[in-house]
Amino acid sequence: MSARDNIYSVPLTTVGDFQFDSDVVRVFPDMIARSVPGYASILSVIEQLAVHYVRPGSDVWDLGCSLGAATRLIRRRCDATVTVHAVDNSVAMIQRLRQQMGEWEPGAPVIVTEADLRNVHITNASLVVLNLTLQFLPPAERDPVIRRIAAGMLPGGALLLSEKICFEDPRQQELMTTLHHDFKRAHGYTDLEIAQKRSAIENMLIPEPLQRHVQRLTDAGFSAVIPWFQCFNFASVIAIR
Repeated sequence: MSARDNIYSVPLTTVGDFQFDSDVVRVFPDMIARSVPGYASILSVIEQLAVHYVRPGSDVWDLGCSLGAATRLIRRRCDATVTVHAVDNSVAMIQRLRQQMGEWEPGAPVIVTEADLRNVHITNASLVVLNLTLQFLPPAERDPVIRRIAAGMLPGGALLLSEKICFEDPRQQELMTTLHHDFKRAHGYTDLEIAQKRSAIENMLIPEPLQRHVQRLTDAGFSAVIPWFQCFNFASVIAIR
């Protein structure tokens, strides 16, 4: 069971940049459940997509897999002819994921890779998951990543992209930020924790408007791009190759 996230619960003299290190890994399931509204719903739809889109003999790519929450749901819906690739660039995440995999139920084989997704060659993909991952890349590098993913996907395959988003209208941005902070308070975070986490992550996570993501996917050649979920400043899109 995950420890409770208390990383930012005491005043810090200097708040450094957020890192997916061993401290974060220790509390990650609690952190993401209490920070991202609708996270469980997004995972549920990823499992549904595995049922609908993963083909025998194909590959599935979970890019930025963290502790493998999506990977675990996908693999139990696939047969042994499917290979699931779980990729993350955090050494601590990958180490913990490998430790946990022995407790998983039977399912499709999983290849765990510690790598920067910008260096991963996507092939034979019937399903690709970018669940709260692209947002950590510099904006200028996001278009090439999506184009490379699209090039490695099978016709009719699906990509799920979930992101923290921003709004061009300042009033909308202010309201969605306020509601998100209210969500965090309702899940036990203090104002100090919210402020320090925001300071730590603001240079690491650069959100874009939802319309920018839709356009990027369309430009990469996806035949259908469907925003299916939004809660405050988090959104998710299904794109069909």
